[in-house]
Amino acid sequence: LIRKHYMASETNSSSLPVSEFLLICFPNFQTWQHWLSLPLGLLFLLAMGANTILLITIRMEASLHEPMYYLLSLLSLLDIVLCLTVIPKVLAIFWFDSKSISFSACFLQMFIMNSFLTMESCTFMVMAYDRYVAICHPLRYPSIITGQFVARAAIFIVARNGLLTMPIPILSSRLRYCTRVIKNCICTNMSVSRLSCEDITFNQLYQFVTGWILLGSDLILIILSYSFILKAVLQIKVEGAIVKALSTCGSHFILILFFSTVLLVLVITNLARKRIPPDVPILLNILHHLIPPALNPIVYGVRTKEIKQGIQKLMIRL
Repeated sequence: LIRKHYMASETNSSSLPVSEFLLICFPNFQTWQHWLSLPLGLLFLLAMGANTILLITIRMEASLHEPMYYLLSLLSLLDIVLCLTVIPKVLAIFWFDSKSISFSACFLQMFIMNSFLTMESCTFMVMAYDRYVAICHPLRYPSIITGQFVARAAIFIVARNGLLTMPIPILSSRLRYCTRVIKNCICTNMSVSRLSCEDITFNQLYQFVTGWILLGSDLILIILSYSFILKAVLQIKVEGAIVKALSTCGSHFILILFFSTVLLVLVITNLARKRIPPDVPILLNILHHLIPPALNPIVYGVRTKEIKQGIQKLMIRL
């Protein structure tokens, strides 16, 4: 009854300024949210713990103070921020029924999700270039991939993706809203802008074009880098050199696969929205902020001998 009254009041007061939104997670499956919170909470702890350990290991171990591991540190930082931006609020909704989110917090969350997601994609692209130089131009690697290169790459990653994705929440925040009830666990641009009484065509078009330009260009450059790597590796005649060369970029390739697969599934489910229950894209969106961050440091920790040894030394110190 309270909810119906709230919804009715929202409809009658569409001209009033919006001060907060109401997040309704999984509208069709409200009863099993508490059960879902358990695996999500465990994945969140795994993601935060694994990335924190990886950052501390790279910071403490002098042998890991190299450009490749600096890029991996940047990836871990992005993962931590993404997790902290999305998952605590989702768990608060599940555990404490804390569905309200302020206007400013909603659009801040939207900005961080859009910008940091594309920053991760751009980081993978820079890491692919790092592997390309290491395998195709090994003698020039120390002069090309330097600490200065990593610093410039980090500035480029933050500036490019931050500036190009900033208009998305700005455009949404300027809309006039008919209702404040978001049928999602997080403030995605489409979930929020659909509540508007105004035309959102430009908003949708800007996100679509920007997303494909940023993510698409990164993916093309990653594919090109690995094509050159594969071509160079196949020309190596020394026995065992092919396996060794491929193993150096195997971890990176697995991380890209995790990131791209979850993102691709999410895009497909959103395109086939009418054929798929609305709760499925919501769940996939949450998992995209959990599965790659949880698996990225584990894959590198298991497959990279230097990181594995660094973690072992860190545990001995503790």
